Amino acid sequence: QIQLAESGGGLVEPGGSLRLSCAYSGFTFDDYGIGWYRQVPGKEREGVACIHSTDSSTYYIDSVKGRFTISRDKLKNTVSLQMNSLQPEDTAVYYCGTDCSVYEGLGISVEDVEVWGQGTQVTVSS
Repeated sequence: QIQLAESGGGLVEPGGSLRLSCAYSGFTFDDYGIGWYRQVPGKEREGVACIHSTDSSTYYIDSVKGRFTISRDKLKNTVSLQMNSLQPEDTAVYYCGTDCSVYEGLGISVEDVEVWGQGTQVTVSS
């Protein structure tokens, strides 16, 4: 059974940093990509970053490029999201999910995710 569990959320001031971690079990990373997604109340969930299983290539939405970095640790079975220069508009519940698919012109697909973690709250506020 595939399971995902996020950790690392919290409250941070604008300009600060947080590191989220997604621990996965029940599958090997070589079989599936993993992505980070976020959702604000009243809005649709959006894909933020994706790391592919085949070549560990990464993809980011424009609003986080240069600020967020997704990475994986095969030995620890974790995928992390390092978030720097955080802004109030980054406030959301962050989820990890698998599989992660990117479509040209459309970005990261939410519909292709089959398994979600429980989410972790990130609040950016002074």
